[in-house]
Amino acid sequence: MVLKRTNSNDSDFKALIVLLDEDLHKINGEIQAAYNQHNLLDFIETVVIAYIDGLPAGCGCFKKFDDKTVEIKRMFVTETQRCKGIASAILKELELWAREIGYTHTVLETGKKHTEALGLYHRFGYVITKNYEPYVGMPDSVCMRKRIV
Repeated sequence: MVLKRTNSNDSDFKALIVLLDEDLHKINGEIQAAYNQHNLLDFIETVVIAYIDGLPAGCGCFKKFDDKTVEIKRMFVTETQRCKGIASAILKELELWAREIGYTHTVLETGKKHTEALGLYHRFGYVITKNYEPYVGMPDSVCMRKRIV
């Protein structure tokens, strides 16, 4: 596995995001429409892509949430590459990168139906926290937080 730090203009990232959005719609059905507006990303400087045998297998990114915190976004591993440690490697790299540039905490949002993601985040020490904006009042959202230093 090779991890590449890049940005949201990367064509492999864009292709993976299309697959992610399709996957989210399959899992969440009609409720995904309420979340799509929160998944639009402006330019993001902090994207990680995982490659297996030279092919893009997964991605994730983060953006500034506040002065000490980043929000992990757009975590995804292609269906054929799941259960191989790719998501763990991407999350480790995102947390490392955030620490390198001075952040001390991460937050993220996932859905109640995303049991694999919830398991991953729990294994990495994330704890459920009160839903933050824009997820306040969204009953299918699970917001999580972690201190990374």
